[in-house]
Amino acid sequence: MTSKMPMPGELDPIETASRDEISALQIERLKWSLRHTYDNVEPYRKKCLEKGVHPDDLTCLADLAKFPFMTKMDLRDNYPFGLFAVPRTKLARLHASSGTTGKSVVVGYTKNDIDNWANVVARSIRAAGGRAGDMVHVAYGYGMFTGGLGAHYGVERLGCTAVPMSGGQTEKQVQQIMDFKPEIIMVTPSYSLVIAEEFERLGIKPEEISLKVGIFGAEPWGEGMRGEIERKLGIDAIDIYGLTEVMGPGVACECIETKDGPVIWEDHFYPEIINPETGEVVADGEEGELVFTSLTKEAFPVIRYRTRDLTRLLPPTSRSFRRIGKITGRSDDMLIVRGVNVFPTQIEEQILRDQRLAGTYQILLTRDGHLDNVEIRCELQHALSGKLPASDIQAISKELQHRIKTIVGISTRITVMEHDSIPRTLTGKAKRVLDERPKQN
Repeated sequence: MTSKMPMPGELDPIETASRDEISALQIERLKWSLRHTYDNVEPYRKKCLEKGVHPDDLTCLADLAKFPFMTKMDLRDNYPFGLFAVPRTKLARLHASSGTTGKSVVVGYTKNDIDNWANVVARSIRAAGGRAGDMVHVAYGYGMFTGGLGAHYGVERLGCTAVPMSGGQTEKQVQQIMDFKPEIIMVTPSYSLVIAEEFERLGIKPEEISLKVGIFGAEPWGEGMRGEIERKLGIDAIDIYGLTEVMGPGVACECIETKDGPVIWEDHFYPEIINPETGEVVADGEEGELVFTSLTKEAFPVIRYRTRDLTRLLPPTSRSFRRIGKITGRSDDMLIVRGVNVFPTQIEEQILRDQRLAGTYQILLTRDGHLDNVEIRCELQHALSGKLPASDIQAISKELQHRIKTIVGISTRITVMEHDSIPRTLTGKAKRVLDERPKQN
């Protein structure tokens, strides 16, 4: 099921369609996807039989709630190809997650899947302000990670010039940006700050950098991080959302006109928000766990895939599709500290309220007897490093400690460090949490 890509610079007609038109397309594609999965993915068919549901039971969008979920455990239990819906000979490409917390999640794509993926990423870049002829510096990692190649194909599909830099080699990243003068960068938010620090080190001011737009994904980031990136690079920072299991980057993306949450490309990905404890669907606007059903994927369809990302569905603004709010965390990344539920992004938000502090931080969790201890390690901005007296640093620590206690609800020890004291992430995602507490039996 391939969709035609509009001419570069034009909106796809479905982006401005009525809700009735969108729903009609969704139900048509949802019926196909359910039947395709049921007929060709034996483990999912078994789940449906156990629950007593059949694709014919779907007569409206609300009926999707009758069907069983897919989870990351299903992917790992059926590693590597047990959830594929086409023969291996029909695959055009494989991608996989890093597998740092278990077996890799392996996903496959037919040629049509690759075409659709390129289209939604191109649409995302267009929404972020990109136009044919723009140069796009791609600093997502290439290889089995979906970020680099996913972005790359979308860049080319839109008619832009791709610079396939990948991650790492920060000095070369900066040199090429200054020499090639790209308008757009696609990169993780944490690594963009590493690049920004290199510009600072070289004395290059934001207004001297050619970049106009940054498209950031692959890890949660908040409004404080957006402000930090925009200030340091002199760009509009746009949030793109995706995950390996559902497609890769390009499932949703913010529009530069509004920057009010990623727009879900609902003609390819049907969203639900559920109560993570009960699995029940909640109303639009209520926070819960994001669930996706693919509508057009051939090789690796997902039905009601539990992303573990916590957010809410928001009404349309700049496009006719619904948006997701900023990801507040992941249900499997939630930290429980002395009985309080804490997400790293809550800590990040409080750090970045102080413009004297940089966006690089770590949360160290230890345990003394039965008591959890939390140390927040953060850094001074490059321009202030080595210049503030100890009394000022102590005041910054006390202010941050107070804000976290008041707003997040936990007591912490704050360590304000000189710039470049915390190890940088040169490729992939930032390691924000160091949980050294003993594992519970």
